[in-house]
Amino acid sequence: MAPLFYIFAVLAILAALSVVLQRTPVYSALSLIVVLCSLAVVYLLLGAEFLAVIQVIIYAGAIMVLFVLVIMLLNARQETPSDRSRLARWLGAPLLLVFLGELLFAVWERFPAATTRAAALPDAGPRAVGALLFRSYVLPFEVTSILILVAVLGAVVLAKKRL
Repeated sequence: MAPLFYIFAVLAILAALSVVLQRTPVYSALSLIVVLCSLAVVYLLLGAEFLAVIQVIIYAGAIMVLFVLVIMLLNARQETPSDRSRLARWLGAPLLLVFLGELLFAVWERFPAATTRAAALPDAGPRAVGALLFRSYVLPFEVTSILILVAVLGAVVLAKKRL
């Protein structure tokens, strides 16, 4: 189980780097799908089957379809790198190494060396998640749906050709 966890964790990290480093938005979206599916496998390995299914259905399915639709509506083209972007890469590389070092130090200090098994939540099934979502968190849920609707409408308005 541990080797699979490390394999999919490394795959998620490499695909996340590919999301940022790709030049075309469609390839970035495809890399993001790999990240989301890798996270679903990590959830499965950790014993959170419901979260894994939700990860695939909602994020890798619905949200990524929305992203690809917006990319297609905006007709995003491949961009050529400018001198400023090259300069930003050379300046960003040392900052990235410093950030990764700080992140590694924080994780090393925060978590003990001994691994412990996560306690299973007694009531973490779909019924409990649905009750929380539609009772306690109904306002954030509805605000998120309106925000996504406004984003799609904005993409359609931006993509509309001027007559």
